[in-house]
Amino acid sequence: MDNPSGKQSLTHRLRIRLIRRADNIRQNMIILMSGLGIFLLGFLLLVTAQFLLQQSLHRELIALIGLITAIGGAITAAFGYISLSILRIFRFLLTDTRPQDD
Repeated sequence: MDNPSGKQSLTHRLRIRLIRRADNIRQNMIILMSGLGIFLLGFLLLVTAQFLLQQSLHRELIALIGLITAIGGAITAAFGYISLSILRIFRFLLTDTRPQDD
């Protein structure tokens, strides 16, 4: 059942995918900034619900929406940050820089 060539193929495809993600700096920065904006929007909703609205079900629903939005933004920003930093390090470690002997 365990096919070593299939496993190597999967590893190779994953390596190529990580290298391509690390090389796309502009898109990774857009993902990071979008995540930051979404997080700040959620945080703003939380602050608005806490300090500007009266105690009610409406206030709690806005706070819940703000919390979900902030969590989604934090996850998106973390993905962008990881793509910009850690994947760049992996790219340098994964790519073979030794000259080929022909």
